[in-house]
Amino acid sequence: MEWQTQTQEKFKLMVSKIPVFHRGITQEVVTKRAEEIALARNARRVEEQDVVAAFFSDVPTPFYSMMVRLLEQVGFDYKKYGFPRNGK
Repeated sequence: MEWQTQTQEKFKLMVSKIPVFHRGITQEVVTKRAEEIALARNARRVEEQDVVAAFFSDVPTPFYSMMVRLLEQVGFDYKKYGFPRNGK
């Protein structure tokens, strides 16, 4: 599936900041989930909101604070999409 260029660049930057032993699985899981979310919206491409939702849906609790910090560092504006949800 096609990705919005700026979203893909920020995603790649974020993945590069994740500890090396988690990069591969993070890239695989979040990519798959973001594409599923985009398809559910009937979108033609993955956009920032899809990547943000994928991270918030699939990141294990022990890595939550690191994920939020990295989202902010690379410029993903997760708050505009209503995250965090469920008291996290």
